[in-house]
Amino acid sequence: MLQASAEDWNRGDLDAFLSTYLDSPETTFMTGPGVIHGLQTIRERYRANYFKAGGLPPQLLRFDQLVVRPLGPDYALATGRFILTERATGAAAGSGNFSLVLRRTAAGWRIIHDHSSSG
Repeated sequence: MLQASAEDWNRGDLDAFLSTYLDSPETTFMTGPGVIHGLQTIRERYRANYFKAGGLPPQLLRFDQLVVRPLGPDYALATGRFILTERATGAAAGSGNFSLVLRRTAAGWRIIHDHSSSG
């Protein structure tokens, strides 16, 4: 699921990338500036920060050190690193750690909380 979301990002398909998040006002995304609530607000943040140049983000995304641990039958914790590289040159553009709380739904596993930090 997470590897497919990175492929969606790299194709410039923001909606497919965000389909891994639960479409709920209770879904949260924590970053340096604070907590963002709801999928639409999360979408606006990604569009403003990464998908602003006609839909194709200037950086390619990949995940590394991905570990998923069950927290019961319907919840899991995923941790790892995100790595961004410049699409045009392949140069390092940023990286950081993340932790995701996932919930099993009728449509599959969805992110209900994302805590990502650069560095």
